[in-house]
Amino acid sequence: MSPSHKQSILDRSIDWALGNKFWVITLSILFFLMTVYRVNDLSVDAVPDITNIQVVVNTKTLGLDPEKVELTVTQPIEFEMMGLPKLHDMRSISKFGLSQVTLIFNEGTDIYWARQQVAEKLQSAIGQLPEGVQPELAPISTGLGEVFMYTLNL
Repeated sequence: MSPSHKQSILDRSIDWALGNKFWVITLSILFFLMTVYRVNDLSVDAVPDITNIQVVVNTKTLGLDPEKVELTVTQPIEFEMMGLPKLHDMRSISKFGLSQVTLIFNEGTDIYWARQQVAEKLQSAIGQLPEGVQPELAPISTGLGEVFMYTLNL
């Protein structure tokens, strides 16, 4: 097509739109209404959650130094957790007064099932820990835990 031919198609389209204002407005309103109707079916996920399935066990150790925390708290908890089904990875940190064991499960694992498994194993680990030390499961959180999420309900 030559540029003059394209220009003539454009000119004809504009002339038609100006001559048929009723149909242009009707089609525009119809398009708008269909858009509003279908927007509810869209899955809007501006920031997808890519956090793995993890359960965190925190234990306050009441002033023990990091070496004792590792030997008397973190290691016994890790040893108990080693046989958990669907466990993908485990990491831990031992600080002054705190032991934290993070258990990462395979993708697709139900977080509540994983927490139940960890809670059951923790019961058997408590007997190996120093007196007065009580491990706790951290709240369920994700990498997006600090991001507010809003939905628009029409």
